[in-house]
Amino acid sequence: MTAPLATLVAGLPATVPFVGPEKQERDRGRPFAARIGANESVFGPSPMAVEAMRRAAPDMWMYCDPNNHDLRMALAAHHRVPPESIVIGEGIDGLLGYTVRLFVESGRKVVTSAGAYPTFNYHVAGFGGELVTVPYRDDAEDPEALVETAWDSGARLIYIANPDNPMGSWHGAERISRMIDAMPEGCLLCLDEAYVEFAPGDCAPAWDAADKRVIRFRTFSKAYGMAGLRIGYAVCAPETAAAFDRIRNHFGVTRMAQAAALAALGDEAHLASVQAAVMAARMRIHDIAVANGLRTLPSATNFVAIDCGRDGAFARRVLAGLLKRDIFVRMPGIAPLDRCIRVSAGRHHELDLLEAALPPALREAAESG
Repeated sequence: MTAPLATLVAGLPATVPFVGPEKQERDRGRPFAARIGANESVFGPSPMAVEAMRRAAPDMWMYCDPNNHDLRMALAAHHRVPPESIVIGEGIDGLLGYTVRLFVESGRKVVTSAGAYPTFNYHVAGFGGELVTVPYRDDAEDPEALVETAWDSGARLIYIANPDNPMGSWHGAERISRMIDAMPEGCLLCLDEAYVEFAPGDCAPAWDAADKRVIRFRTFSKAYGMAGLRIGYAVCAPETAAAFDRIRNHFGVTRMAQAAALAALGDEAHLASVQAAVMAARMRIHDIAVANGLRTLPSATNFVAIDCGRDGAFARRVLAGLLKRDIFVRMPGIAPLDRCIRVSAGRHHELDLLEAALPPALREAAESG
């Protein structure tokens, strides 16, 4: 006999937030020529991180340090916050799951933007929470509306990404600080800063690790080029950080990931080179779009949203045309955001392929509409 699923889980669809490019390649029977859809850093990790992983490899027979001590100390010094305010986890995705588990009970309302990062929604559904969504405003998340909705609904959590995925938009630190100050009592702001290293300097508020109203998430997946290692961290009030120890996978972050993140954090020159390369790639994507009669949305991330100028059905046909030509990109899933396709920063040869593939993809999309 098979044990029955928990009632909550039995009622959920068997799905994942994203269909990975690997599955698409298997279904297609061939690889993509340009993998510029998952907002990975094609510019790779720091050579210092690669060397740290090489040195750590012979010790893989040992479990990791469950306290992530060395990395926590380094991050605390880097951000000038107490080490007791740092939580290390399996990327932001893993940390969001722990956060929802900590604070959301069955039926508890959670506020997010309609069309925002779907993995957060996936966790809310998985723990029985009820999503309350707010529309984007001018292609950006709306901090004031999110807070107002939390007040009206009695929500336990608010999620916002700054800079935003999938649109690339951002808010200044003052506006985010006002959002924090306006939070309802007993509500926690989940501030996803995965792309903050690509944003203007006035994007992130000053650190206040004692503030119990907010938990800030950072990652080594984007600017640091280590998406495949699954390592990120949260900064929050020490009491909040301590609560994670009640439920987290204490051996979830490998020795190799800890060593690589520690080395990457110290390689400021590599980070600067990646930031410069991303800026150049964003400009190239903009130029390609404009040459095809399209416009791009301003971006503070390592991707660019290209407005295809019509509706979501047209954008999906453009996307299909690019996939047919071995260019892996993605698009937002909810109108009116889905009039866009989202292209990650690529290297010169990858953007050359995009430049060649976009005109016929647009032409076919128009002819078949």
